[in-house]
Amino acid sequence: MAGGTWTSQNKVLPGVYINTLSQGNLSASAGERGTVAIAEPLSWGQTGVVQTVIPGDDTVPCIGYDITHEKALFLREMAKGSDTTQGPVKILLYRLKGTGGARAAAAIGGLTVTALYEGIRGNDITVMVSGDPDEEGIFKVATVVDGTVADEQSVTGIGELHANGWVEFSGSGELEDTAGKALSGGADPTVSPADHAAFLTAIEPYQFDILIYDGEDKTVIQAYAAFVERISNRTGLKCQAVMAQAQACNSEWVISVNNGVRLSDGTVVTPRQATWWLGGAQAGTGYNQSLTYARYPDAVEAVPKFSDTEAGIAVQSGEIIFIDNFDTVKVCTDINTLTSFTPVKHKEYSKNRVMRVLNQFCNDAYKQYSLYYIGKTNNNEEGRSLFKGWLVDYLGKMQKNNGIQNFVPEDISVLPGDEPDAVVINAALHPVDSVEKIYMTVSVSGGTQIE
Repeated sequence: MAGGTWTSQNKVLPGVYINTLSQGNLSASAGERGTVAIAEPLSWGQTGVVQTVIPGDDTVPCIGYDITHEKALFLREMAKGSDTTQGPVKILLYRLKGTGGARAAAAIGGLTVTALYEGIRGNDITVMVSGDPDEEGIFKVATVVDGTVADEQSVTGIGELHANGWVEFSGSGELEDTAGKALSGGADPTVSPADHAAFLTAIEPYQFDILIYDGEDKTVIQAYAAFVERISNRTGLKCQAVMAQAQACNSEWVISVNNGVRLSDGTVVTPRQATWWLGGAQAGTGYNQSLTYARYPDAVEAVPKFSDTEAGIAVQSGEIIFIDNFDTVKVCTDINTLTSFTPVKHKEYSKNRVMRVLNQFCNDAYKQYSLYYIGKTNNNEEGRSLFKGWLVDYLGKMQKNNGIQNFVPEDISVLPGDEPDAVVINAALHPVDSVEKIYMTVSVSGGTQIE
């Protein structure tokens, strides 16, 4: 179904077309958030496929490593959330295809064992073949990963073996005993910008709140920025990208992180790696919450540290930075890269809390009207009152949850459009922002003596 923004009532496809404009104050809404998407050059798993990872579930089927492994650091960081907000409820994970990758393999007599996927993880697999002491002519074939038996089959010959979650078998002849044969030759593919282009094509049909790019290629940064802007403005589904040192994008759809942190175990998270935590936290933060001064869990110091002057310059440039604050590490201010403002796009668009409100409003209205109104509601006074009724009820609930303020039903109007099948909805809403600056004046009486 079509969606996006509109400048004139000339759309051909049925759909929901939504504009947001500054009018002194902004529109806002409520809704569910929590989906983050990322493409990674992994060492195991299917390439070119979008997989769903639910935080807390077993990560081995997706990436080949459990959540405690260093290769799973990006998933651990993404799932953390902050001290005041939750992490994502869903991660859309895509393994970049690349070129030059190889599957690990081993030969045991007439048996060939090959890892299911390209990558160095296949080199951690060992196959053991032993005759069953209790049954003549039976062999036990075990697939061992990191010293743990992941699969064991009892067979009489090679032809009876079937693939498991780690390897596939081929060959002919008799099985031969071996105490353990390690697979070798596995190699990770080399990723190029073209692989990220393939990811953007693959992820477009999915709905997500945040898209993460943890690389530094300027061409890819520009491609991600253009992608989220196009998706947000033309398809009707709103999202933002989180990248490192991408402030030049100058866009409300792009969030840029400038520095990293040191974790309690000594691990230094670079700005590129910090996109993992920030992207997950942004996805999980509610429309009525801000990440300003939100704590980065398990971080002990910002790396590098910024002086107040440097921090001010970074913020004015549209960058999120981490700061040390009373033995914790926090987000300085929850902003995006928009720094060029216009009469219809004021400074409030640079605040991610406002953008979350706007994005949820647009996404929820898009879904509601798509599922229950288009093609089902009469374009007369009664039908248009149904549109308004849902909006008034919906926004009233948002106001109770401190997403918007000063809302009254008269702020919504639903009017007939230029054509018999069109309606025009106007909404004048005022979002609630978070307190970020506190100015205090302390008066001391004349008779007070201070020593």
